[in-house]
Amino acid sequence: MTTTNYPLRVPASIMGEAKKAAAQDGVSLNQFIGTALAEKVSALRTEAVLEARAARADRKKFDAAMAKAGGQPPREGDEPPTK
Repeated sequence: MTTTNYPLRVPASIMGEAKKAAAQDGVSLNQFIGTALAEKVSALRTEAVLEARAARADRKKFDAAMAKAGGQPPREGDEPPTK
């Protein structure tokens, strides 16, 4: 794995909270920040994939597929929530 350095400027209040969170997780601040960055990148990539899939969606095909499904009641545990 190749690593790089980046000088990060962070408000003192956020850095303090990040240090506390890293300590609570039992990891170094460096590992905590790296993981947080990886999570954010992953979320953005996931959003892009879902937006691309949504753009290809075809409501008529969806409705046709749903019309073929079923007639069966939900299995135990799959019932819609009650209000």
